Amino acid sequence: MVLRFQSSLIHEEACMQGHNAAATRASVESALHAAADLDAAEIVVSTLGSYVILEGFVRRKGDSERALAIAEDIVGSGYVHCRMLLR
Repeated sequence: MVLRFQSSLIHEEACMQGHNAAATRASVESALHAAADLDAAEIVVSTLGSYVILEGFVRRKGDSERALAIAEDIVGSGYVHCRMLLR
């Protein structure tokens, strides 16, 4: 099941309406692993309040930006903290 938000809602409002942290984390993880151009094997997704945190390691320079963009497509711009390192 894929959860979708109405386009008029921001992520924080959606959280207040019952979209829980586990569903958010699962949605971001699924999208990261589904991206053919991204190796997400060492990316860890966690949540803190209405924010998504991406941690771990990427192998190519652009992968952290790609992962950030994917996560922001799901939860909205400004709600993702990227703490990934290039290995």
